[in-house]
Amino acid sequence: MLIRRNRRTGELAFYRCYSTGPVPLSALARVAGRRWTVEETFQSAKGLTGLDEHQVRRWTSWHRWTTPAMLAHAFLLVTAAIERTTVTTPSGLAPLTCGEIQRLYQRQALQQS
Repeated sequence: MLIRRNRRTGELAFYRCYSTGPVPLSALARVAGRRWTVEETFQSAKGLTGLDEHQVRRWTSWHRWTTPAMLAHAFLLVTAAIERTTVTTPSGLAPLTCGEIQRLYQRQALQQS
């Protein structure tokens, strides 16, 4: 049994671990941390790009909906990362987040149409 705490939220996650051989605790914690990161990314994609707004009936429809949603999410993440590394944020302001970048692109698209 492995219990892991999220440093930011304090939320606890419980994992039942199994391995055929001995595994160091650090390796178990690293794997559990990756799972948490993946779940946070999916939650972000659901909220920002509508990943959860499609009713799946067949593989083709799922693929046609999920692929652009995940590409849009990747675009937002890369844009936010580039913004944080190349642009210095004025004091007192937070760096742009994925949600703010999404709103800026939506506003720009509405103004152009």
